[in-house]
Amino acid sequence: MPVLPELDVFDHTILAILQKDNTTPQRVIGEAVNLSAPAVQRRIRRMEETGVIRANVALVDPARVGHPITIFVEVEVESERAELIDAAKRGFAAVPEVQQCYYVTGEADFILVVTVATMADYEALTRRLFFANNNVKRFRTFVAMDRVKVGLEVPVGDRARG
Repeated sequence: MPVLPELDVFDHTILAILQKDNTTPQRVIGEAVNLSAPAVQRRIRRMEETGVIRANVALVDPARVGHPITIFVEVEVESERAELIDAAKRGFAAVPEVQQCYYVTGEADFILVVTVATMADYEALTRRLFFANNNVKRFRTFVAMDRVKVGLEVPVGDRARG
């Protein structure tokens, strides 16, 4: 099991700031946490190197780039043999329309979050991903009617403990 880095209150505050806007200048972050910009830079670099910070990305609104439909899909597989589950993970992860994929407990084996331009595009996707896959037993589709809350921010520090 990998050793988790020790994170202190400075790291937690830095993470909270970066999760809201990762373009915040290190000088501004330093002022907020009472550290120098070089100290903030070292902490950010350490958190990147240890995998605490996995990526610096732009969050794109799917509707504004032609993918206005968000769909949640429960997928149940025939066989849960390790090699078949691994193949399903690789297959789902390789599809650009699949924003998120979770291997889960319960009745479903996978939960997918999919964005598409039209329902016709989703139908074509189901043919490729599910109907053409002999290990997919069944799938259920839930179409989102409204994006009430969407985010990737992880609670850190004291806020994480409630």
